[in-house]
Amino acid sequence: MERRREKPWEGEVYESTFPWLLEWRARTQPGRVAFRWKRYGIWRRYTWRDYYLRVAYAALALESLGLGPGDTGAFITFNRPSWVIYEVGVQLLGGRAMGIYRDSLSDEVGYLLDSGDAKFVLVEGQEQLDRVLDSGVDVDKIIVDEAKGLHQYRGMVGSKIVTFGDVMRLGRKLYSDGGDQKVKKLMGELEPDMVCGLFTTSGTTGLPKLAMISFKNMLAMAYQLNTVDPVREDWEYVSFLPTAWIGEQMMSIPYHMIGGFKVNFPETPHTLWRDFREIAPHFMFSPPRIWERIAKDIMARVDDADPIKRAAFRLAYKIGYEAARRRLVKGRSRPPTLWRALYYLAYWLALRAVLDKAGLKRIVRAYTGGAMIGEDYVIFYHSLGVNLKQIYGQTEVAGIAVVHPDDDVRPDTVGKPLPLTEVKIAEDGEILMRSPAMMKGYYKNEEATAKTIVDGWLRTGDVGVLTEDGHLKVLDRAKEIIVLSDGTKVAPQVIQNKLKFSPYIGEAAIVGSGKPYLAALVNIDFEIVSRWAERRRIPFTSYSDLSQKPEVLQLLKREIEKVNRRLPEKERIRRFVSLFKEFHPDDEEMTRTRKLRRMVIESRYAGLIEAIYRGDEEYELTVTMKLEDGRRVQVTRRVKIIDVEG
Repeated sequence: MERRREKPWEGEVYESTFPWLLEWRARTQPGRVAFRWKRYGIWRRYTWRDYYLRVAYAALALESLGLGPGDTGAFITFNRPSWVIYEVGVQLLGGRAMGIYRDSLSDEVGYLLDSGDAKFVLVEGQEQLDRVLDSGVDVDKIIVDEAKGLHQYRGMVGSKIVTFGDVMRLGRKLYSDGGDQKVKKLMGELEPDMVCGLFTTSGTTGLPKLAMISFKNMLAMAYQLNTVDPVREDWEYVSFLPTAWIGEQMMSIPYHMIGGFKVNFPETPHTLWRDFREIAPHFMFSPPRIWERIAKDIMARVDDADPIKRAAFRLAYKIGYEAARRRLVKGRSRPPTLWRALYYLAYWLALRAVLDKAGLKRIVRAYTGGAMIGEDYVIFYHSLGVNLKQIYGQTEVAGIAVVHPDDDVRPDTVGKPLPLTEVKIAEDGEILMRSPAMMKGYYKNEEATAKTIVDGWLRTGDVGVLTEDGHLKVLDRAKEIIVLSDGTKVAPQVIQNKLKFSPYIGEAAIVGSGKPYLAALVNIDFEIVSRWAERRRIPFTSYSDLSQKPEVLQLLKREIEKVNRRLPEKERIRRFVSLFKEFHPDDEEMTRTRKLRRMVIESRYAGLIEAIYRGDEEYELTVTMKLEDGRRVQVTRRVKIIDVEG
């Protein structure tokens, strides 16, 4: 059936598809800018009409090359127009898009290509091309966006390997030869309930599963978010998070198509923050690690500033902190009049300049999700004037289910359920959810689907509580809760987040299951600690060397003792180790979204953990590290085990 109504969907906007919405915007707002891409130092504009035509070209070319309804088109790429054009082109054909993290190694690439039955794959350049070829999985076509170095693959170029430019040229020719009628036919064959993508779960407790998400699922999430937090079409957004992550997907495609704002793609990963500051977006969504990084950079810049600027910032921040503390409480959406006036002065005295340098001065709404963020960070950003709001959700509900309303932000909760979302707490404390954004199931995994969706409710695996006024508090993953030897239950993520508010601590893993007290395995923040060491003329050669310096160990001890003073007795850290290597996804200690894999860490560092609880003062630690080329090397070094007061 051909759909050419003014709005090509019936009922609410989420009863639609991405291609329908794109065609509607191209028809009603053909000259309005949809996105920009910085190329060779110049921001290139793409209107909604440009976007639609390029998606039509991609779909026609992909179909002529052999992709069809129900096929999977994978992609491994940085944030750039080719990604969204390819993805929506695959979906216009009735296919499924599947993202793979750009830094995935060949074995991970192979696992996902095989699990998702990928037929085509778009890669950014030679590095990702090699990983697909080395994965051991045979796909029909590999489409390369950056065509540099393809002379090395002469036997495959033009057959198995094609460039994205060639795909676009082929599609343009097919469109001019009557393909526009074919595109209309393809549009008419789509339905809102069709699966549009396979999205990887975080995989904190094992291999990632593939959630089957429909157009309606994605658009229902975006519709609900836009109902609570409506965006304006003249707002700017910078796309820079991993394209495979549901968080970036939901912002750059469904939310973009419903909200109509401008999406900006940075030139390269290396120019990201410079490009970000140039755009100065109106809203932003990032996982906690990004907000932690920005905060630590601000703290470091303040420490490096001259005494007058440092004093001005600290005075302004203190005023901002007191104003934020008085606002971020139940029943109050604004601080008292006196503190509003004082904050206004503090903003123009020092805070505005800090926000400008961070690219945050135009931020109206800032979201954090994907993992828990420490309460300290929420207060820190509100003290600066950044409206940082927590969201809660999972891949299985298209990313977002709960968010803070603008007038009811609280550091200790993740907000209230979206309008069409229901949340309840099971008898064992597990958070259960249901909404029109809930996935259709896991791809080729009925057993896991049956365990996760029970009586129409999604079992999240997280433990939490609902407040009397409907806010959700998330404690931790049910499987992450630590039970001490006396039966005390501890949510380690809360303590880890408090530790990571220190600018000197990059990551921390709390251990202590079945033990009498808690201990911590700590990664230093190399960038911040190296600056600290240089100012004190402490010599070092590498991360490994710096992490074991006696002065650094004492620094970490002081920071942990500060945290201990704010924790209940049973939740205090009694001993810690500064590791000589960072936790890393390549070593399976973290997911690709940088969530700790606790079971892997406890197994990998079992000998060290036992030494901590034996009372040893040092331990010879041997770890196996995986290099980018797949080789594994063993590294051995003696580490100190430090006692902590407080």
